[in-house]
Amino acid sequence: MKRNSNTNLLQALLLMLTAIAAFTSMAISGRYASVDLDTFEIMLYRSLIGFLFVLSYAKATSQFRTISHHNIKLHVLRNVFHFTAQNLWFFAITVIPLVQVFALEFTVPIWILLLSPLFLGEHFTKSRALAAVLGFIGILIITRPAPDTLNIGIIAAALAAVGFAGSIMTTKKLTQTVDTLTILFFMTLIQLIFGLICAGIDGDINFISTKNLPWVFAIAIAGLLAHLCLIRALTLAPATIVAPIDFLRLPVIAIVGFYIFGETVDEYLAYGVILIFIGNYANIIAEKRKYAREAKLF
Repeated sequence: MKRNSNTNLLQALLLMLTAIAAFTSMAISGRYASVDLDTFEIMLYRSLIGFLFVLSYAKATSQFRTISHHNIKLHVLRNVFHFTAQNLWFFAITVIPLVQVFALEFTVPIWILLLSPLFLGEHFTKSRALAAVLGFIGILIITRPAPDTLNIGIIAAALAAVGFAGSIMTTKKLTQTVDTLTILFFMTLIQLIFGLICAGIDGDINFISTKNLPWVFAIAIAGLLAHLCLIRALTLAPATIVAPIDFLRLPVIAIVGFYIFGETVDEYLAYGVILIFIGNYANIIAEKRKYAREAKLF
């Protein structure tokens, strides 16, 4: 049993390191692709590649008929959240340091804690309140909302976190009635439609050049790989172990930003991230203890 446990932890660690590499690759590729493509065009081609991949998988495994049209309105709502958030994220990585974007992305759990009573009917506990307070103090330290420090990139990254939170909560509701393949199918299809409309609204869609094709393809594959690794890691190890590993994304992207793009960060970002991490981690521990107590009652 101990050997299996150690093996699972090692596999979870390797999966999380792969996810971190994939998230980092997506950010780098997104910045390079944005030189010739706007965010809507990036999302259009990313969704097209993803849709073709999911469609091919469904056909090859004879699962196409299992794709359900149930609750299509919730699919649309989920993808409004995700499409908006992803566009804001791609915009943010072009105008502010990558590590700042990633730091604000880690506020997603804080927004889920605040919004879950409205969307999911969950209770707002003391641990969640503490996590929210620490998280918002962390946000204020990172963004320092003043005329000389606040900019459109920070606002975009912060709003992207809200959108990702909405996407996660609607995904949770969808998983109660449909399978993962259905969610992925409608995600790529609906966002392909959104991307086509938004990219073509001005009557001018830039086609992928030979130079940009590797970057767009990397965005599509890295995004899919990152989330698959993260989900798989959570099935092998507790969130109390997986979550701290995920925070390695910040020093990794800081190093990448420094060496590739010449970006620098200040101590305020580190202070804010520490508070966000403490809030998230404290809530994870509290939730784990809560579920353990409830399990003993049955």
